[in-house]
Amino acid sequence: MGALDGKVVLVTGGGNGIGRDCALIAAAEGAKVLVNDLGGGLKGEDEGSAGPAEEVARLIRERGGEAASNSDSVTSYRAVQGMVEQALDTFGGLHAVINPAGILRDVMFHKMSEDDWDRVIDVHMRGSFNVARATIELFRDQQDGAYMFFTSTSGLYGNIGQANYGAAKMGIAGLSRIIAMEGARNNVRSNCIAPVAWTRMTQSVPIRDEAHAARRAVMAEKIRPDQPARFSVAMVSPEAANVSGQVFGVSGENIILYSQPRPIETCSKPEGQEWTVQSILKEAVPQMAPKFYDLGGAAPAPKKQPA
Repeated sequence: MGALDGKVVLVTGGGNGIGRDCALIAAAEGAKVLVNDLGGGLKGEDEGSAGPAEEVARLIRERGGEAASNSDSVTSYRAVQGMVEQALDTFGGLHAVINPAGILRDVMFHKMSEDDWDRVIDVHMRGSFNVARATIELFRDQQDGAYMFFTSTSGLYGNIGQANYGAAKMGIAGLSRIIAMEGARNNVRSNCIAPVAWTRMTQSVPIRDEAHAARRAVMAEKIRPDQPARFSVAMVSPEAANVSGQVFGVSGENIILYSQPRPIETCSKPEGQEWTVQSILKEAVPQMAPKFYDLGGAAPAPKKQPA
């Protein structure tokens, strides 16, 4: 008996990386899988290919499972509606969505073009909206549905050169939380994961020196894409029916539960008194300062001295 026996799962970005392993593992756990992948490059600049999705679907079928492929883009709501229809027509249902589809357009924010911003937001944020909106009514009506969205430490912590990616990924965490809140009464669950894994995204970071190359070789062995994939599959299974609205991380064999933003300090004036600009700077800011989060080693550049 598999954890997903009798279930139908849509996996976006299922032709490569974590998505590929999500599709393979879901099938191994008994799910019928619709493997979606545009088959495009890492930056989303090309037209894509049906090959990667069909290759994974074929591999599942060769192993005795049931799978079909789809090579449409998650950026099109109509295309995602078509994926839902394909799942219903092919397998007779749909019960879960695992949504790791993504691209990268890394560049410092002061050099970022509108296209660099729009493409990344379109795939990650709009794509997450599309797969959720195209399925949510079905899930609510059948009183059965689960989402696993993909956030990132680039959003949760921040990462230099990834303002577009980090903004989208932080938005996805908020989307997942609200879907979980709204879906609770209809047995619709939503969680998100910030994976750390050796994929073509992490491989795209340039090698700086031999020591960096050696560290990357170790990473490739210790943080594999199948590790967050196994967790993602587990979280959309019926046995995780009590888990919703959470932000998880997986790095190697470490499973992480992240905190979610809550107030950590409140500065108040007695009734009848108001904060002024001066009192904010002299009282409130110093009171909160010990609890400020640092920038993770990103220090301001030294000021240039006048000649």
